[in-house]
Amino acid sequence: MKITVNVDGVRYEDDVEPRLLLVHYLREQAGRTGTPIGCDTSNCGACTVLMNGVSVKSCSVLAVQADGAEITTIQGLADGGLHPLQRAFHTEHALQCGYCTPGMIIAAADLLRDNPHPTEEEVRDGLEGNLCRCTGYQNIVRAVLKAAGSAEVTA
Repeated sequence: MKITVNVDGVRYEDDVEPRLLLVHYLREQAGRTGTPIGCDTSNCGACTVLMNGVSVKSCSVLAVQADGAEITTIQGLADGGLHPLQRAFHTEHALQCGYCTPGMIIAAADLLRDNPHPTEEEVRDGLEGNLCRCTGYQNIVRAVLKAAGSAEVTA
């Protein structure tokens, strides 16, 4: 099937197998390797991307379902530098192995778009579908709260 998607501001037109997962399309055909393949079962959230502005686990979306969509990956989140969430994750030491970080940051960006000043509980709820096996979440929550309210985040 032929699909057309806009990934991180670049238009792609490709023929894809109807069963191809969006995460594999992003990595193999669009070259967006910043989106990791985590569990392939939508349990971990590492592969989270924004599709038309809403966070989705790209291992649970077929590439054909993204036809006509605007996709933002971790690589496209910032234009010309680090996104405020990426800076906050760095300064707050909100990562260890880094495998979950792209999905966490994308999910946090979705949360902050709708709620630019969340409470700690709202951040924890907003990141609920994303698993981290290293950090214990405290620094991740602190990083999201630090980035909250930034004009760059909510734009």
